[in-house]
Amino acid sequence: MQTKLARIAWITGGGSGIGQALTLKLAREGWKVAVSGRRPEALQETARLAAGNVYAYPLDVSDLEAMRQTAARIESELGPLDLVVLNAGMGQFVKLDNLRAETFAAHMRVNYLGVVNGIDAVLAAFRRRHAGHIVIVASVAGYRGVPRAAAYGPTKAALINLAESLRFDLEREGIRISVCNPGFVETPMTAGNRVPMPFLMNLQAATEALYRGIMKQKFEIIFPRRFVLLLKLFRCLPYALYFPVIRKFTGR
Repeated sequence: MQTKLARIAWITGGGSGIGQALTLKLAREGWKVAVSGRRPEALQETARLAAGNVYAYPLDVSDLEAMRQTAARIESELGPLDLVVLNAGMGQFVKLDNLRAETFAAHMRVNYLGVVNGIDAVLAAFRRRHAGHIVIVASVAGYRGVPRAAAYGPTKAALINLAESLRFDLEREGIRISVCNPGFVETPMTAGNRVPMPFLMNLQAATEALYRGIMKQKFEIIFPRRFVLLLKLFRCLPYALYFPVIRKFTGR
């Protein structure tokens, strides 16, 4: 009897948080997972925790050539990719006292162009096979402007627009694209937050929600659901209502 081949995934930002948790989940489900990020030791720890099926490929997602070479290397060493989760990102609060163009540029290089680089790196192979699934991890911070997210939020808004725009052409090629818009999740990135985090979600529950959304091939994957639906309602508010509501909600 012919053995069923393992599905193969590539996850960026897999050294911690949701990226690491999803890597471990996929490995438990029998996937081979290539995991990338800038910190080799964190990737090795992810591989150690998985105890098999996880392979470290260190890189900086803002380096386009490194992304292209790594995608080719993964397919050569592990096999054709079925799933790519573009999750690597950074987040820094911006106040007027520390507003610097360099901070905005860094967020754009990592959060937005890092995703574009990942799509570029796998697109040709996916088109040849008329198959593949690209998952972009954005954020509810991309829905509307919120206090102190002036560097982070616009990159996530750009990712949502990117996924919406590419969906039309990718579907014709047999390629799936999803955008994940999580709310607050217990990760190292949110651990230092000093702002209200309503409906803060456990990392394991968030990972299960992301995994289910990927398996169902949903276009938009959201969690925690009640919080995200509330923010979707806020998107419909005129500015005259939106700004006072957010000021009251955030204390800003």
